Amino acid sequence: MAPHLNRRSTLRDVASHADVSIKTASRVFNNAPHVSEPVRQRVRAAAEALNYHPNLFAQALVRRRSHLIGLVYENPSPSFVVELQMGVLDRLRNERYRLVVLPITSVAKRAAEVVSLLRSAALDGVVLAPPASDDPTLLGDLAKAGIACARIGSTTASDVGPETLMNDQEAAFRLASYLIELGHRDVAVIRGDPTHRSSEARMRGYSDAFATVGTTIRADRIRDGLYTRESGEAAAGDLLGAGDLPTAIVAQNDDMAVGALTAARSRGLSVPGDLSIVGFDDSEVSRIAWPPITTIRQPVFEMAVTATDMVIAQLEGRDPVRRVEHPYSLLIRQSAAAPRLDDSAKAATRSSKAGGEVR
Repeated sequence: MAPHLNRRSTLRDVASHADVSIKTASRVFNNAPHVSEPVRQRVRAAAEALNYHPNLFAQALVRRRSHLIGLVYENPSPSFVVELQMGVLDRLRNERYRLVVLPITSVAKRAAEVVSLLRSAALDGVVLAPPASDDPTLLGDLAKAGIACARIGSTTASDVGPETLMNDQEAAFRLASYLIELGHRDVAVIRGDPTHRSSEARMRGYSDAFATVGTTIRADRIRDGLYTRESGEAAAGDLLGAGDLPTAIVAQNDDMAVGALTAARSRGLSVPGDLSIVGFDDSEVSRIAWPPITTIRQPVFEMAVTATDMVIAQLEGRDPVRRVEHPYSLLIRQSAAAPRLDDSAKAATRSSKAGGEVR
């Protein structure tokens, strides 16, 4: 008989309903061995019929495990953060582990405090998003503490934790090459937060692409941003207020690209008629902006799923894959086009004066 609806079902109720001992029912919920599959199915069916859910805190006390996995991130882009969280949660579906989100204002300034924070939260393991995934102080402290971890989007080699990543430099090279194919030679760049090593990797990719046509990105065409829309708008406003306009702006993420789009419109410039703008990430804002922004799709969701799987493998005593590289893709939309003929001629003249070869 089902228990009274005014009280929660207990393990005893489930055992009685399934006609097994309490010990057997407990072994089923703890995934213990030596329980036949028919018995497991009968106990689970009883739990579902009685709306019974195991007490995770009680299980944690027995196993000396919290069954909590942390996600440490700093990135201010809302779309990036949502993709991270959704990836972790997708992998944790039907698992006994739960997610604890740990946003850090500045990993570079607080790296020495992060492990103490993880300990106080009693986490079993942690997924590290950039820039935490590259911070040497944090990685060293995690190794000393013996906390299972996996790194997302890392750009530096480390023996601390497996890593899942995308080739930022190669992806940036492909994006810049697309602009070159369109005829752009005089481009401006809005860099991301300098504490994120991906910013430097992407900058190398852009520079390498322009080196293939014998030119360089002018130093006075480079501005620093913070991966936020506001910083992108401010940087683009500065670039566009100089009078000598580039033919394209390369923003190191989509939020800053949207900021650049706003700055261009406020100055009466059409995109891509007067100015091409490209981004990076394939965030939601790049898809709903007008015009939609040409960008690189960074597989944030997939990387988060993989990193979480790596942490779970360690917690369950399995050897995780040490390194997984996910593919990127160039998404061509309406924010970039060939420069106007007069702009192309100006760019060619400037490049020729600088000693660069325009092809």
